[in-house]
Amino acid sequence: MTTGTPARLLQLLSLLQTPREWPGGELSRRLGVSRRTVRRDIDRLRELGYPVQASKGADGGYRLVAGKAMPPLVLDDEEAVAIAVGLRAGAGHAVAGVDEASVRALAKLEQVLPARLRRRVTTLQAATTPLTSGDGATIAPETLTVMASAVAGHERLRFAYRAKDGTGSRRLTEPYRLVSTGRRWYLVAYDVDRADWRTFRVDRVSEPFATGARFAPRELPTGDAAEYLRRSLQGQAHEYAFDVTFPEPPEAVAARLPAWMGRPVEDGAGGSRLRGTTGDPVEWLAVRLAMLGCEFSVREPRELVECVRELGARLGRAGGVGGAR
Repeated sequence: MTTGTPARLLQLLSLLQTPREWPGGELSRRLGVSRRTVRRDIDRLRELGYPVQASKGADGGYRLVAGKAMPPLVLDDEEAVAIAVGLRAGAGHAVAGVDEASVRALAKLEQVLPARLRRRVTTLQAATTPLTSGDGATIAPETLTVMASAVAGHERLRFAYRAKDGTGSRRLTEPYRLVSTGRRWYLVAYDVDRADWRTFRVDRVSEPFATGARFAPRELPTGDAAEYLRRSLQGQAHEYAFDVTFPEPPEAVAARLPAWMGRPVEDGAGGSRLRGTTGDPVEWLAVRLAMLGCEFSVREPRELVECVRELGARLGRAGGVGGAR
């Protein structure tokens, strides 16, 4: 018994999207139709814009090649689940351009996943590494996908929000863009009740709900969401100066430092000195210095000196130094 033409075309397209060449006879057996019908179906796919290439030979062969535009993907259950899990993982990594694109793609995919597959994705995700921000705050992937869908659909978004001091509030927003800084996710949105633009840390958002009410996107003051976020964070952050010395020469230390921390200079004694400013929490800077894998001494600020001492003591206790194992 053969399937109907539309279903058969989808099955044929699914086969052709695997990276191999399919002999006409094998496609005929797989689809349960004649070779003539296979050729006719191939012609239909070409008419729809799918670049199917045919090879000559006793049995002939067909393969889907790269075209000018990406055709719709046809995925089986296992493939859809694998991609959804992979996209969730990709959304949590600080790879430039990949994390935000992962969220957009994940929002599209999860929108069309059957309930049974969404449950499988959630179960698999729960058994693997959760999506976290840089300071360990957990972000539900569903929160990101709801927000991404609202951004793409120009749909007003309601959610509960917890401020830095723990104060809770309910917000009605016109979401403009999700922005990833590598360590955290932020939503840039127009706050309807406050009649002004705001940035929201996504790990402090709960119960996001797309209202279904459409809106015409407003013009962002800076014209670019990333730039708006940068200025917003600069205005919120309490910047402080830091001064750190290393026994190694500047070139050796520079190879270990991220660009944002600046460039070390010679200290006149064979070592190097690094001075700069940051708005990051001292705890984060202490951890970042410890991850450099080299000796260092903190001169200032006093808060960073104390934080490094406390971190060192904590790590020592964790490793059994000075105490029973």
